[in-house]
Amino acid sequence: MATGVDQAVGMSLVVFSLMLFMYYSIWVIVLPFVDSDHILHKYFLPREYSVILPGIAAVILLLCIGAITAVVIWKNQKPKKVD
Repeated sequence: MATGVDQAVGMSLVVFSLMLFMYYSIWVIVLPFVDSDHILHKYFLPREYSVILPGIAAVILLLCIGAITAVVIWKNQKPKKVD
């Protein structure tokens, strides 16, 4: 059973992910239809970053997955028998 600290950390991760999803969705879906001089635009980065930042995050994620896979394969190699 999860302790109170584990539940708090899990809930904070869920809330953070939900807030990030809402921010990105508004940035990418809603903002293009709002006038460029509207006050809402000052809370968001320029539109170019809506492609660049997820691309960088994807590259970092793939590098981490590759590194973890390489470490697991390297540690599970059995020594070759010499006859």
